[in-house]
Amino acid sequence: MTRRPKVLAIVQAGGKGSRMDVLTRERAKPALPYAGHYQLVDFALSSLANSEVTDVWLSVQYLATSLHKHVAAGRPWDLDRTRGGLQWLPPEEGSGSAAQSGFSEGNGDDLYRNLDSIRDFGADVVVVLSADQVFSLDLRDVVDQHLDNGSSCTVVTTEVSRAQAAAKAVIEVGAGGVVTGLDYKPESPDATTIAAEIFAYNPSRLAAALEDLRAERVDAAEGDDSGIGDFGEHLIPRLVEDGSVHAFALPGYWRDLGTPSEYVAAHRDLLAGRVDVFDDPRWPILTRWPELPAAHVRRSATVEHSVISAGADIAGTVIGSVIGPGVRVAKGAVVEDSVVFAQTTIEAGAEVRAAVVDSQCTIGRGARVGETPPGTRIGDDRIVLVGHESQVRRGVVVPPGGRLEPGSMA
Repeated sequence: MTRRPKVLAIVQAGGKGSRMDVLTRERAKPALPYAGHYQLVDFALSSLANSEVTDVWLSVQYLATSLHKHVAAGRPWDLDRTRGGLQWLPPEEGSGSAAQSGFSEGNGDDLYRNLDSIRDFGADVVVVLSADQVFSLDLRDVVDQHLDNGSSCTVVTTEVSRAQAAAKAVIEVGAGGVVTGLDYKPESPDATTIAAEIFAYNPSRLAAALEDLRAERVDAAEGDDSGIGDFGEHLIPRLVEDGSVHAFALPGYWRDLGTPSEYVAAHRDLLAGRVDVFDDPRWPILTRWPELPAAHVRRSATVEHSVISAGADIAGTVIGSVIGPGVRVAKGAVVEDSVVFAQTTIEAGAEVRAAVVDSQCTIGRGARVGETPPGTRIGDDRIVLVGHESQVRRGVVVPPGGRLEPGSMA
């Protein structure tokens, strides 16, 4: 019987997610909902569970408690087990060659901070994934290619637009799938192949690269910062120099939901049928399901081209939108081109357009939130964001691009 390699997975759920503005004031970005009742962290954990990776470390930074109820001990992904399973890696003080205190200063720095634990685990392969992207991938294929090539690192890649590539790590791939270059967040990208923030590392080569970088950058670092930063700044470029980094092209849909416009665009992709991650019943996206009855669409309702989650009560008009669990849209209300989180109420006569409305909000009678200019792509400056537990009072107008902080009243 052939022994499967020993795989350690590290899911990185850190970072403030500040580009998501009011939506991440009170939650980690991986806790943001997607497609109704899922959360972004579900996609990484589901790919690991379906790939039979059972040793999973969840590296958390800011607002980790916003993930606790949903992830808990990892039960939806069969990771609540006596041996292996899910382990939380919160920021902490400690001792050891790589120990530092406080928050990580980038995902490369995060690996350095956990380097002693990675060594002690003794994995054949370390798989590292971001927790704020929508994708589905059999990681066994990545691991097998990684080992067959004897790679120091395997970078999972995907194709994006040039505008999207400007915010990512652009990857240059040569003969035999060898990564020959990396351009991190270029102003004017000349290619559209990027790192999808899913990696497989050779543990010993990873450790050597991290220690070398730490030694080289110690003078540039401040306080508890190792100076290693994000993977695209120093870590992957260092490994690329050795000529042993290979690319693995991700088949199917991928999107990083890092800005409000990308977040809305990903939901538009869902409604347009471009998101294939839910298509295979043998490869489910697992989550903690809401304990709610089925949605109720009433006689007065009009629902077009939308997703309606469990427990929703729809008596008004919903067009091109994603409605979260327990949302109420009253008769005469209109929700268009928007995403509405759980347990929010849209009262009679209210209109919500080109907006993201967080959970437990109330949009009052006759209020108008945002607008949808015909035939245009909505940018971040036009999308309305309504924070958690906010209220828009009766008849109030929130203009395009408006922001309501959590708990506020307009």
